[in-house]
Amino acid sequence: MSYEFLQVEKNDHVWEVTLNRPERMNAIHPPTSQELDSVFNDFAADDDAWVAILTGAGDRAFSAGNDLKYQAEHGSKTVRAGMKGVRGGFGGITARFDLHKPMIAAVNGFALGGGFELVLACDIIIASEKATFGLPEPRVGLIAGALGVHRLPRQIPYHQAMGMLLTGRHVTPQEAKELGIVNEICAHGELLDRARAWAAQILECAPLSVRASKEAANKGLGMALEQAAGSIFPWTAAMNTSEDLVEGPKAFAEKRPPNWKGR
Repeated sequence: MSYEFLQVEKNDHVWEVTLNRPERMNAIHPPTSQELDSVFNDFAADDDAWVAILTGAGDRAFSAGNDLKYQAEHGSKTVRAGMKGVRGGFGGITARFDLHKPMIAAVNGFALGGGFELVLACDIIIASEKATFGLPEPRVGLIAGALGVHRLPRQIPYHQAMGMLLTGRHVTPQEAKELGIVNEICAHGELLDRARAWAAQILECAPLSVRASKEAANKGLGMALEQAAGSIFPWTAAMNTSEDLVEGPKAFAEKRPPNWKGR
């Protein structure tokens, strides 16, 4: 399938999804959200798709967030109409709570507003030395409504989150790493290589175990520890009856790399 506002490459169980509106700093307008939603619907449904990497085209921006220029040109009514039927919310992933395959954000520049909200919806975040993070919506009379106001205080200490949310200030990759937002900072030219290296490490693990781990971690966050301990989530149940459950110990005993099937 071809896309107007994205580039999608598929290699060895890894999908690389690139926001491709560099002339608008990869800002997200409803047609982009529609395309992203379609991509991640397909990614979720494809048994051969195990990891996704999300990045932006060009050297300036991962994504500058919601395309306010498009909204000013077309009006809020058109924007709302354009988002009808988008299952995953803004950017196709910010409200997607049933995707338990791992997502890596490779942040190549500005990740502001909705762009940062896309990053926060991912599981692993690799930042170029040129990256910048922030939720500046209050500076234009808005709120970080694609769950940034909810995700950020859950992912970093409350007062640090409020310091960002209430001022709209920008954060360097070094500060983002200190806050626990970023997993790794790398040279700008090495960004995709480092994201692919993280994906390769994930591929060394059993895919159903990876999904079970993500699902249990995310769902368990909203539970008391005792309740979480007594819960068997769907991907854990699938893992417990899979061929890979046999293959893992067998490969270990035979001192060879496992041949994961994802079933």
